[in-house]
Amino acid sequence: MKKIIKLITFIGIFIILVNILSSYIYDENIKIKLGNEILFERHFDLIKGKRIGLITNHTGLNSRFQSTAELLANNHQTNLVALFASEHGLDGKAKAGEYVESYLHDQYKIPVYSLYGPTRKPTPKMLENIDLLLYDIQDIGARTYTYISTLNYCMWAAKDNGKTVLVLDRPNPLGGLIVDGPVSEEDFRSFIGVDILPMAHGMTVGELARYFNRRIGVRLIVIPMDGYTRDMMFPDTGLYWIPTSPMIPDFLSALVYMATGLGEGTGIRQGDYFKWVGGKGINSRIFAQELNRIGLPGVQFVPETNGEFGGVRLFITNMRAFQPAYTGLCILSCSHKLISYSVPKNENELTMFNKIMGTALIGRLIENDVSYQDLKKAYWEPLENFKKEREKYLIYQ
Repeated sequence: MKKIIKLITFIGIFIILVNILSSYIYDENIKIKLGNEILFERHFDLIKGKRIGLITNHTGLNSRFQSTAELLANNHQTNLVALFASEHGLDGKAKAGEYVESYLHDQYKIPVYSLYGPTRKPTPKMLENIDLLLYDIQDIGARTYTYISTLNYCMWAAKDNGKTVLVLDRPNPLGGLIVDGPVSEEDFRSFIGVDILPMAHGMTVGELARYFNRRIGVRLIVIPMDGYTRDMMFPDTGLYWIPTSPMIPDFLSALVYMATGLGEGTGIRQGDYFKWVGGKGINSRIFAQELNRIGLPGVQFVPETNGEFGGVRLFITNMRAFQPAYTGLCILSCSHKLISYSVPKNENELTMFNKIMGTALIGRLIENDVSYQDLKKAYWEPLENFKKEREKYLIYQ
C-alpha cells in the first residue's frame, strides 16, 4: 500500500512539473513565430529529402528552445550533412576574434566547418555534398557584428557553387526603425562591413539577405516570421534572450553595443558588457556632465570610475528614442575634447577604427573637434540614401 501511495505521489509531482515546464515553454507572452517554426509547420517540402548544410550556433533555437540542428538531425525525412560555425563557434563560447577549429560533431557524426578559422567562406569541398545552405543565427542589428558577414560570405559561396540559400528569419533586437550612424563606403569593405550599410541598419537577417542579394544573385529563399512588425524591439516579441556571444549576455548589451564599442585603438574602451565606457585621464564627473549636456535622446550618463579609467555608465531611459551609433560618436568626440587621444592611422592598410566607422571622415572630424551636430551632418545624406535604397528589400510593415 505504501508503495502505491509513493507511486501516486511521484506521478502527481511529475505531472505538476510537466505542467510547470509546459507553461514555461509554451509562453503565452510570445508574440511572434520565428522563421524556423514556420519552416517546419508550412514549408517542410523545401527541405524534405535535401542534403542540408546548416549555418548556425547556440542561438539557433525556436521559441520552445528546440535546436534547429537537432530537429533536422532527428527527422528521418531530412538529411543534415554538415554544420557551419561563425565567430564564437557553434556553442557561442569563443572570445571575439578567437580562432575557431573545425571538428566532427560528437552526437550527429557530421563535420562542423569553422567559418572563423583558415577560411571565412565555405570552400567548394565543404559544399560538394550539399543541396541547400540553411541559415539560422540570432543577430543584434549592428553592421560590425560578424554573424551577418558570415551570411554574406555563405551567399557568395553558394552562388559560386550553384547552391540554394534558405534564411530562417529572426527579429532585429533593435527593431526596424532605428537606422543610425555612418554608412560604410565601398573602399572600406571588410569582414566587419561586408556591404554598404550604416552602423545600425534596422533590418532582419532575412531582409539583409535580400539586400545582399542585389549584388550576389544566388537562389535565395527567406522564411519570414509571423506576427513581427517593424516597431518591435526584442522585449516586445516575448522571446527569451539567448546570449548571442560572451560579451552580449542580454538585450541591454545589444542595445548599447554601438554606443560604447567604437573606440578601437583610441584608448576609449567599453566595460561591463558594453554598459560602461571610459579611458585613462578622463574625469568621470566632467565626462558625464558634458555628455548629458548634449541632450542625446533616450540615455543618461552617470559618472563611474574603474581603477585608473574615468568613465560613465549608460542608463537607457527610452529605448525607442535611443540612437546607439550617434551616441557612440558623441562619446568618442566628447572624450577627445577632454583628453585629445590620437585616432589610429595607417597609410598601407585600413585601421580597425576606420573599418568600424566604414569611412575615414569620422576620425578626421573627431580629431578636429567639430560640433556634435556637424558629426551627424557628415553622414546624414548617405544615411537617408540608404533608407530609400533598403525599402525595396523590406519584408515587414
